[in-house]
Amino acid sequence: MAERTRSKEIKDFIISNVGKHGESIALLTAGKFGISRQGVNKHLRQLVKDGILSESGSTRAKTFSLAQKILLEKEYTIDQQLSEDRVYSQDILPVLKELETKRAVEQRIYYCFTEIFNNAIDHSDGSIIHVHLSYDARSIEILIDDDGIGIFHKIKKSFHLAEENEAILELSKGKLTTSPKNHSGQGIFFSSRISDMMWIRSHQLRFAAVETFDLQTEETEFVVGTDVYMRFEQTSERTSKEVFDKYSSQDDDYGFTITHIPVRLAVVGEENLVSRSQARRLLTGLDKFKEVALNFEGVEMIGQAFADQIFRVFANAHPDIFLYHLNANEEVTKMINRALYDKRQSENSELRS
Repeated sequence: MAERTRSKEIKDFIISNVGKHGESIALLTAGKFGISRQGVNKHLRQLVKDGILSESGSTRAKTFSLAQKILLEKEYTIDQQLSEDRVYSQDILPVLKELETKRAVEQRIYYCFTEIFNNAIDHSDGSIIHVHLSYDARSIEILIDDDGIGIFHKIKKSFHLAEENEAILELSKGKLTTSPKNHSGQGIFFSSRISDMMWIRSHQLRFAAVETFDLQTEETEFVVGTDVYMRFEQTSERTSKEVFDKYSSQDDDYGFTITHIPVRLAVVGEENLVSRSQARRLLTGLDKFKEVALNFEGVEMIGQAFADQIFRVFANAHPDIFLYHLNANEEVTKMINRALYDKRQSENSELRS
């Protein structure tokens, strides 16, 4: 029994760490459990034989990775008969049942898949949606792509933005939609946090987001339409409800009233965040929320006017909004504190007059 338990621990360790340490997994495992390289190789060979790992390279320089298995590859024509719930129940759910997916993971996949697939139906202006579903020993991965106008381009055009990059900032806030009568604009915001990893790629931009609030943009090769990738860890215990509760006020019927904004997404090109117009762009739409957290991670400096517009002007105009900041460095904190000091001074002046 003890030997089987130890063997399982070794295999679980390999599966959990091979993604980041494919070339050195044998050495890493040997050091972790105090066993020989030969002993580790026995477990690696068995995992390859079982189809859990794949291997490449020569005997001396083998690299291991989790074996990917494609479960669904299907193309759908966008028309009036196409609906996300039917596609999920007919094509996605049977695959998840066969994998014996945990109920909590299945619920998270249901929300994210139906939201993103519906977005492609209603907003892409395309004719085809392609779905790719695969899995390995740790996760289930879904790729949904369309041949439409491109999500960032459509938002730029609909909201008269100067750059497609600005569309990413607007998406990160939540409650953004080009069709307010039919959509709440919350689907991408919550899908990016309910999934364990999500990226959106369109034209030459890629927007990556994970639940831990690590958001980033990068340029990529030109992509027609929109690609959305989502990953769901099979061992995760996190539920959709936990994510919804994180951004909801309990005293307001659990509405979507809390948002977290990565301030660095307001940067366009090589510019610094110094002007009031940049601050206004960041603040657009935030009056829809009751609590706003501004995450300054990755922002090296801000200007006095930028800080003043947010923490004095906007704050004074919206006293009912709880506005606060996170992860600001020393220089940024100085500017924020200066704006807060000016805010207090103006409030004291009003009280004295």
